Formats: sequence, structure tokens, C-alpha cells
Amino acid sequence: MSRRVCSKGWGAVLAAGVLLLAQTPAVAQETGPRYDGAEEHYAGSQIALHEGVNSALGPLYGGEGQTLGHDVSGHQGDVDWPGAARTGAKFVYVKATEGTGFVNPRFPQQYNGSYGVGLVRGAYHFARPDISDGASQAHYFVDHGGGWSGDGKTLPGALDVEYNPYGETCYGKTAAQMVAWMASFAETYLWRTGRHPTIYTSTSWWKRCTGNSNLFWQNPLWVARYHTEIGELPASWKTQTIWQFADRGSLPGDQNWFNGAEDRVRALSIGSTLTR
Repeated sequence: MSRRVCSKGWGAVLAAGVLLLAQTPAVAQETGPRYDGAEEHYAGSQIALHEGVNSALGPLYGGEGQTLGHDVSGHQGDVDWPGAARTGAKFVYVKATEGTGFVNPRFPQQYNGSYGVGLVRGAYHFARPDISDGASQAHYFVDHGGGWSGDGKTLPGALDVEYNPYGETCYGKTAAQMVAWMASFAETYLWRTGRHPTIYTSTSWWKRCTGNSNLFWQNPLWVARYHTEIGELPASWKTQTIWQFADRGSLPGDQNWFNGAEDRVRALSIGSTLTR
């Protein structure tokens, strides 16, 4: 190969260099973070795919001492908020961001619209530990709708950690690395807002990707299990704050029970938590 290059002289070498430089931007673009399908990544989209959904979704109403709510994303499009309120919704979480490069284009209509009809609302972030550190994603989340205010109608932001829709289940991280990533996100969010973020996950994913860490007990737990029974919780918590019990129902998006009466939803919005 070296003899062929020399026989063509320096002109051929320079031409090859120019060609390589011309190709470099395209290569960089192809190897950058992926966000294809991000509008279809919502809280539980990958959990339902990997863990399944019980065909008997259970009762939509009737949980004693529980408060009904839901969660939405760009997947739902513009939401009929007066209709959701009439159907019984008391709170909602809305997807705001993913990684450090995607913002839900429906976020203003969903986040502000829910507030306008009196729901207690919060924003959530779809975690991408494969593309940037936890602190960077916490800053991105807060800067794009995931902040908190003590108005009595805003829940602390939530970190959605679940199966990787782009590749390896645990985003290529060991359990220790995943715990460190989430701790960085949580500490940065606390520093920016004064609140511990809620953590959304499933017990199966938590066991597999964090080694069933017990270090996040200060964070409210939003657990996903599409079944009539909530089942085992991740090791960090003795009780859940929110249970996402179905991926469909009479409310737009996923269906959730808050573990407490409506006054406890308000309490979480102003700073009191249900964690242990």
C-alpha cells in the first residue's frame, strides 16, 4: 500500500486528506447522540415492552385512600384538560425532556393546560445515561421546564430511569456507575430547586441496573407495574408515593394512583414527601 501512495506523489496524498476532511462532519453527525423516536419514549414505554402488561388492568377507581392521576408526553398530542379533570384526574406528570437534546414539543400545552384546570402538575425527564453525565441532564431538565415552585400546584420534577430504547438495557453502565449517574442528577436537581426529584422506575429494571440500590430513600418513588397488585418495591423504599398501574384507561396516557388522599398530593407539591 505504501508503494502505491508514493508512486502517485504528494498531490494524491493531499487530495486524500481533503476528501477525509470533507467527510468528517458527516461522520460526526452519524455518531452523535440518537433521538430518533424520542416523542414515543414516555414513562413506561420501555417497561411495558420488556415486562409486559397484565390483560386485566384492574379497577380504575376505588383505591381506598388513593388519588387518581395520570402522565402524558408528546405521544398523546394536545390533551383535553377540562375533559381529564371531569373524568377525575387530580394530578399529572408531563414529559419535558430527554437527554440533553430533546424537548417535548407539546410540553407548553400539556404543562400549562393541566395547571389551568386546577390539576397539580409536575414535569419528568427521560434519562439517557449513555450520552452525558447526570448533572448535565439535570441542568437541561430544569432549564427546559423541569423546575419547581412552591405554589402548591407543582410537583417536584421526576427522573424516569428505565430500559434503554436505543441499545443495551443499562446504557452500558455497571450498577455502581448507574447509581453514581443518578446521584449526580438528583444532587444537581436538589441544588437547583431545593427539592429531591421523584424517581420513576420498575423494580425489575432497578434490580438489574442498580444492583437493587438502597441509597435513594430521600426521593419519592413513582413505581411502574401494570398489574392489579403493586408487588415488590425497589430496595431504596418501603412504600411508594405513586403507582403507575396501567398504560391506558379513561384518562389520557398512563394511569396512576397517588398513595394518599388529595391533601397528600398538595403536601408533596409544597415539600412533604412519602418515601419510607
